[in-house]
Amino acid sequence: MIIKKLSVGPLMANCFIVGCKETGEAAVIDPGGEADRILMALAESKLTVKYILNTHGHFDHVGANARLKQATGAQLLIHRLDAPMLDQVLAAASTFGLAAENSPAPDRTIEEGDTVSFGRLTFDVIHTPGHTPGGVSFHSDGHVFVGDTLFAGSIGRTDFPGGDYATLIASIQQKLFRLDDAVTVYNGHGPETTIGVEKRTNPFARIV
Repeated sequence: MIIKKLSVGPLMANCFIVGCKETGEAAVIDPGGEADRILMALAESKLTVKYILNTHGHFDHVGANARLKQATGAQLLIHRLDAPMLDQVLAAASTFGLAAENSPAPDRTIEEGDTVSFGRLTFDVIHTPGHTPGGVSFHSDGHVFVGDTLFAGSIGRTDFPGGDYATLIASIQQKLFRLDDAVTVYNGHGPETTIGVEKRTNPFARIV
C-alpha cells in the first residue's frame, strides 16, 4: 500500500493518496483544496485515481472534489447523510471568509458495511457520525482513515450543524476502538496516531 499525505487548503486539512503498488490504482481521501498539488503527487507516483472518497462533507475536506473529478474522471463517494452538503461548499466556506468550489453530486453514496475496492486494496466503510451525521472512516489492513472523528489526543468538534458529542464518543468507543491497537489512525488534521495510544491516553475518549 502506498500512502501519501498532503496538508491542503487554508485550514491545512489532511488529504491522503492511497495507492496499490501492484496495479497503480488509487483513491484520494478528502481532497480539501490545492487540486494541482494532488494531481502532481499522483503523477509523481504514477497512480491512476479510481475513487475520490470523502470522510464527511465539510468544505475543507471536499473543496477540490470538482477539479479532481474533472481532471481524472474518478468516481466520487460520500455517505448519503452528508451528500446534501456538497452543493453548499461555497456558502460554508464564505462563513469563514474563505472561497471554495461547490462539489458535484456523488456518483454513489456509501453506508456502514460497504466496501470500496481499487487495485488489490479494499476499504471497509465504518459509519462514524458525531462530527457530522454522515461521517465515515475507511479501514484496511492496519490502517484507518477517520476524517475529523478522532485526532491524536483529541476529538472532532461537535458544535457545527449536525454535530453531536454523545454520538461522536459512541462512534469512537464502540467502533474505532474495537479495531486492533496497532492500527494506524490517519486523521483529518495533524499527526497520525494509533488506536491503542488513543484508547489509553485520549482525555476525551480513552477507555480506562
